[in-house]
Order: sequence, then C-alpha cells, then structure tokens
Amino acid sequence: MNSGISKEQLPRNLAANIAYFLVNLIIGLLLVPYFISTLGVAAYGIIPLATSLNGYVGLLTQSLNTAVSRYLTVDLQREDYTIANKTFNTAFFGISGIILLMVPVVVLISFYAPVIFNVPAGQETGAIYLFLGVTIAFLIRSWSGNFTVSLFAYNRLDLLNLVNIVNVTVQVLLIVTFFSVIGPSLALVGLAFLLGGVTASILAILLSRRINPHLTINIHDFDRSRLWDLTGMGWWVIVNQVGAILFLNIDLIVVNLIFGATTGGEYAIALQWVVLLRAIAGTLSGVLTPIVLTFYAKDQTETLIRVSRSAVKLMGLSMALPIGLVCGFAPALLTVWVGSEFSFLALLMVVLTGHLAINLAVLPLFSINVAYNRVKIPGILTFLMGLGNLALAIILSLYTGLGYYGVAVAGAIVLTLKNAFFTPWYATRILGVSTHTYTRAMFPGVIAMIIIAGCAAAISMLFPVASLLSLILVGGTFAIFYLVGIWRLGLDGFERNLFSSYLPIGKGRFVK
Repeated sequence: MNSGISKEQLPRNLAANIAYFLVNLIIGLLLVPYFISTLGVAAYGIIPLATSLNGYVGLLTQSLNTAVSRYLTVDLQREDYTIANKTFNTAFFGISGIILLMVPVVVLISFYAPVIFNVPAGQETGAIYLFLGVTIAFLIRSWSGNFTVSLFAYNRLDLLNLVNIVNVTVQVLLIVTFFSVIGPSLALVGLAFLLGGVTASILAILLSRRINPHLTINIHDFDRSRLWDLTGMGWWVIVNQVGAILFLNIDLIVVNLIFGATTGGEYAIALQWVVLLRAIAGTLSGVLTPIVLTFYAKDQTETLIRVSRSAVKLMGLSMALPIGLVCGFAPALLTVWVGSEFSFLALLMVVLTGHLAINLAVLPLFSINVAYNRVKIPGILTFLMGLGNLALAIILSLYTGLGYYGVAVAGAIVLTLKNAFFTPWYATRILGVSTHTYTRAMFPGVIAMIIIAGCAAAISMLFPVASLLSLILVGGTFAIFYLVGIWRLGLDGFERNLFSSYLPIGKGRFVK
C-alpha cells in the first residue's frame, strides 16, 4: 500500500468530494420543498432540529475520532503498524464503551423531545421516533468511524465519500418510498435515517478491511497510555466542539424555544443555504486535511506553509462565487425554490450567508491545529465565544425587536470576530511565520464576494429572474466570467499549479 500523497489520488478525492456535494445539493434543494408540501413548515422544522442535536450527542465520539485521525495518520504514514494497531484498538474499545453509555441518554432525550421543544400538535409521537432514529443512526455512524478513520489516514477520501453518498441516498430513497406507500410521518423519517446509517456503516467496515489489512481488532492491543494521549488531545477537541456547536447548531434550538415550531421551520429554510455553502467548503477543504497531516508526519514544514496559505486564498476566492450569488439573488432563489410566499426570508438568508466569505476561507487552517496537536487554546476560546454567541443571540432576539434576525446577527458577529482575527493569527504562531501570512490571503475572497453580490442584486432588480432556467443561465454566465478573471488576474503561478494538481492529468494540462 502506497501511503504517500499520490498525484493520481488527489483528483479522485476532489471528484468524490464534488460528487458528494452534488448529491447533497440536489437532495437538499429537492427535499426541503418536498417536506414542506407533505409535512408542513412547522413539522419540517423539527427534522433539522433533530439532526442538529447530533453534535451534542456525539461530542465525545467525534472528539476522539478527531484525535484518532491525527495519531493514526501519523502512525500509518510512518509505517509503524504496531503502534497503529494500539491506536486503533484503544480508540475502538474506548468509543464503543462511550456509545453504549450514550444509548440511555439518547432514549431519554428522544422521549422528552416534545416536552423540551415546540412540536406541532398531533406530531408528538412522530417526533419521539424521529429523534430516536436520527440520534441512534448517528451513534452507529460514530461507531463505524473507527473504521473510516483508516480510510482518512490513507487519504482515500474517495471511498469515505462513497460511504457518505450511500448513507444520504438510502435515506432519501426510503423517505420517498415510505411516504408514498404508508404516508408522510416524522417517525418514518427517523426510520429512514436509521436504516441509512446501518447500510453506510456496513459498507465502511468492508472498505476499511480491504484498504487497510494492517489493522485488526484485538483487545490485547488496548493501551491505557495511548488512551491518555487520545483523551488528552480529545478533551480539548471536545471543548472546541462545544464552542463550535454553540456557534453552528444553536440557531434552530433558540428559535424553536423562543418563537415556536412554525417560525423555526421558516428559519430552517433560510439556514439550508448555510448548510449547502458549508458543504461546498467542506468539499474543498476536506481534500487538504490528510495532506497537511502527511506533510507534518514527513517534516515538510515549508511545503505545508506554502500550500496552506494558498489554500486559504483559493478557498476564499472559490466560495466568493456561490456566496455572492446566494446573497444577490436571494429573493429569486427563494421564489423559485420554495415559492413566493417565502421570499420574505431573503434578508435573513443574506445575514446568515454573507459572513461566510470570511468564516469559510479559514477552514484549511483548522487542520494545522490538529496536525501539531495545538488544540487547547483554540478550544478554550471557541468555547467562551460560543457561550457569548448564545447569550448575544438571546439578548438580540428578545430585547432589541430583531426577532429571529437577532439569532442570525449574533452568529455573524461572534464567528467573524473569531475567524477574522484569532484563527489566522494562531496558525502563524504554530508555524512561526509572519502574523499577516493568512490574513492577507483572505482579502481577495471577501472583496470578490461583495462585488458579485452587488452585481447580482443589481441585475435581479433590473431584469427580474423568475425561473429556474434564468437563474441557471445568469449564474452560469457569472461563473464563467468570474473564473476566467480570477485565473488570469487573481492567482500566481504556484496557486495555478496547486489548483491544476487537483484535476485529472488531462484536464490539468488543458487548464494550464
């Protein structure tokens, strides 16, 4: 098994990431209006609310998996299979024990979900089964993360994305089948999530055994000293993730508890575009993380610095296009997507998505913290600012007259303060480079997003875009002119080569 970074693997990984994103995009755009038409806005809002709780349920397992991915990647890249087996088995039995302890907690939360949250009348029983199905499916996927982490360690993101694609595809096919045969029900959505999670987990185990035969389950390889290493790093990852959850997964909970189920459903509609834009950014940055870990394992620091700096710039410029189009065409997007009766959510959608030009550009830098095991200070700061975000969201929504806009504004302010200043500065401290190394790389994307959003809004006012075809044509035209302009004027030679390296060899030569 070649554990290095192969030029052939990078395009496969990017293609798989794009495929996973496209599947999520299509499903996300089609499933929301489908749920609204079959379940209603209020009941639909309970579904993303249930999935948002997964972040809280999986704090321990996700944090340990993050730590395991770091240590296991280094072990396997150094071909130290004895230590790798200790890392794998320590994580396997440790996470399995945590999941068993989490089951009664999940059952309790699910049973009391209609009491804790605002659930539409008559949907209480369905909500209980929805929460059960969604959270148990998440625990099963977390357990199978013991196996998918080895795919990550060998940079086989193509296979990792195959597992994810199978998961969401099975979910959607079962939802449509159940709704058509039995009838719309929140309980059936929960069952579909559960069956999708089981299917994807079985596939993950099979692929892991084929790609990485070096790792075997053996209780004798459970190592308490290795557990200390994993939990030492994992504890601060937990603190970081609690803060991240208070940034990213608190919106719907606050809106549901303060304003009710129907308003929560409306907020979830606008929030779906945040989910999609984060999926695009995850598609791009996800390819970089195993590469950064490999550069670290092989002590190629100079290459790591240069690649990460260019990655921040490329991420910002890449995300400027979809963010700008979403902000500029927000009323038209909502009208075409879910109907003109929801076009009033356009301003909310702009508030939720505009700041992502900064907050998604820095995603490549988080892998540096993990690679160098410098997660303590980011964890503490993220946790404290997450609490600040929660407090500010409640204050702005209740005491300023902003309503649920206050929740969106709070997230935009606090998250941008963190990622515009601390995140790039801390990466430079770790690597020992100039303080402004990454800050400068963020500016082009922010400027490009503002220009695109302004032009799109002007065109939308002058020439009303009222159909899906016109949106595609106008957006496609924007994309062509923008990409050509950025390629010629916005990138240097190294950045063009970096971009080309992610493409299949023939297409890379064509782009050059």
